Amino acid sequence: MVSESVRPTRLELLRTRRRIVLARRGLNLLKLKRSALIVEFFSLSREAMALRGDLGRRVARGYEAIRLAEMMEGSVRLENIAMLLPTVRPVRVTTKNVMGVKTPRVDTGGYAPLPDDLLLDLPTSIHASIREFQAIYRVVLDIAEKENALRRLLKEIEKTKRRASAIENVLIPRLEATVRYIKFRFDELERDAFSMLKTVKRKIGEAEAAGAAAG
Repeated sequence: MVSESVRPTRLELLRTRRRIVLARRGLNLLKLKRSALIVEFFSLSREAMALRGDLGRRVARGYEAIRLAEMMEGSVRLENIAMLLPTVRPVRVTTKNVMGVKTPRVDTGGYAPLPDDLLLDLPTSIHASIREFQAIYRVVLDIAEKENALRRLLKEIEKTKRRASAIENVLIPRLEATVRYIKFRFDELERDAFSMLKTVKRKIGEAEAAGAAAG
């Protein structure tokens, strides 16, 4: 629907046509961006899926290592050693840019180093358990980073789709309707001018004929 405030002038026609050109360029850029975001989304999705599969295998190995350590050292000693283990370092989160979308970059942090005297006293089976669960911790953080990025990319894909749809289905048709309206008014004015010109010529002819008859 064309707004009643549109003035049917040549300047307005040129301005509206320029806006259509710019809108189509913007639409193409949004479609390219959306395609690139979708490619990045599926690439990250495959990585996250592979990490989840790896996590399942690592967790199984970790519990098996704990089971073996408990069999060899006993549950009481295992619990006592667990109380001496260092805590996890704080995780540092920064941001990175993925196709114009800011996503978190998670620093794995890791564990504080074990004291030398504790290292010497730890049985091999418990060392193996610690290594397995430290690896699990890193994989969990990597999965969290990628799945957060996936959510943000999906949100941006939907946002880009809505913007492209608004331009393609609302803005451009409205601008094209404005162009048709202005051209229609031009045609009307041209017909009115032509009709007026014919009327003027006819009256001039009638006046000249009347003058000739009177002479």
